Amino acid sequence: MRISVIGCGYLGAVHAACMAKLGHEVVGIDVDEKKIKELSGAVAPFYEPGLEELLKDVQETGRLIFTTDVSAARGSDVHFICVGTPQKKGENAADLTYVDAAASALVPYLSAGELVVGKSTVPVGTAARLAEMIASSAPDVHLVWNPEFLREGHAVSDTLQPDRFVYGVEGGSEDHPAVGILDRIYATPLSAGTPRLVTDHPTAELVKTAANSFLATKISFINAMAELCEAAGADVTRLADAIGLDDRIGRKFLNAGIGFGGGCLPKDIRAFMARAGELGADQALTFLREVDAINMRRRTRVVELTRELCSGSLLGKRVTVLGAAFKPESDDVRDSPALSIAAQLQLQGAVVTVTDPKALENAARRFPELQYEADPESAVTGADALLLLTEWQEYRDLDPHLVGELVSSRHILDGRNVLDKAKWRAAGWSYRGLGRP
Repeated sequence: MRISVIGCGYLGAVHAACMAKLGHEVVGIDVDEKKIKELSGAVAPFYEPGLEELLKDVQETGRLIFTTDVSAARGSDVHFICVGTPQKKGENAADLTYVDAAASALVPYLSAGELVVGKSTVPVGTAARLAEMIASSAPDVHLVWNPEFLREGHAVSDTLQPDRFVYGVEGGSEDHPAVGILDRIYATPLSAGTPRLVTDHPTAELVKTAANSFLATKISFINAMAELCEAAGADVTRLADAIGLDDRIGRKFLNAGIGFGGGCLPKDIRAFMARAGELGADQALTFLREVDAINMRRRTRVVELTRELCSGSLLGKRVTVLGAAFKPESDDVRDSPALSIAAQLQLQGAVVTVTDPKALENAARRFPELQYEADPESAVTGADALLLLTEWQEYRDLDPHLVGELVSSRHILDGRNVLDKAKWRAAGWSYRGLGRP
């Protein structure tokens, strides 16, 4: 089928490449000329494992092109809206400027029988409003909400082999004509057994924010348990193992640490609370305020523990932060707890050096006042304390004996609880985990 993808950021670039991989003719459209030039040259504007190889592969087939001209959407069977929905400045609510602009720009090029498919994460009620706007200009065009469930670092596989599809159509009926069209788009993963759920617009819009809020709640729960374990002398990792064996709970996302970040979970739960308030159902989500508060408190706790490691004072102490991205296999530093902690440490007098395999360029744009070092050996040399804050495999694999020869003092804070504490302590290190005795 012929597909247009409006917005070629993280979601859109991956979606466009994957749709071409599935055999469709795809045009990716974005207003950012630099981004389009890079994508046209099979260069990803961000780090995502496997994406550049996929871009090169599908562009050689001729099935994928990129342009800044929105009129290139004309004649496509299906138009995907994949633009960002950032948090409004000074508010918790989502900024729908880009979604509205994408839909408005697309309308003049729509024809009867075509489908507009929203993939962006939006507040409930957005689809109904956009459907009304599209119907006033293109009455025979249907709007579907088809939320994305990508994990950064796994976006390509999550698009080609997703764990579920959700189609939000007007009325929520399997008989809606849009259902058959989307089934053709996703024929390959559907034939491999991917579950599909057809529902109404509001339910489909709620799926992504509800899922993110549940994950955020689970993460904050185990981090709250880490606070209790520290007070009681218990081990949160063993606690998580024990309760995770209960199949009603499960072990995934029960890893205590420095908290969640990135471009989705923090802003999505805040937007969820804001929208609930607008709908008069704000009491239903008051617990998310504490979820958010626990998450932010983890960053302060790491600063306190680092001060303890440095004998009670951060002034003039050389601290090396291992990791800048909010998670491994990504260069995304949006709301990164690692960078937030690094900045707080520097404000309190520490001399902070940050290293990361992929995210230093983005980190330097966001926090130019910090020192950055690409080479991990140079970064740790002379350090009074090491903080492992993003669990890249190369940091998990560090040899405590070799690293110990480079630092000034053998103090390490394992902000992700991924190191073998016995191994590091045996090598003469003062090891501190989160929620671990």
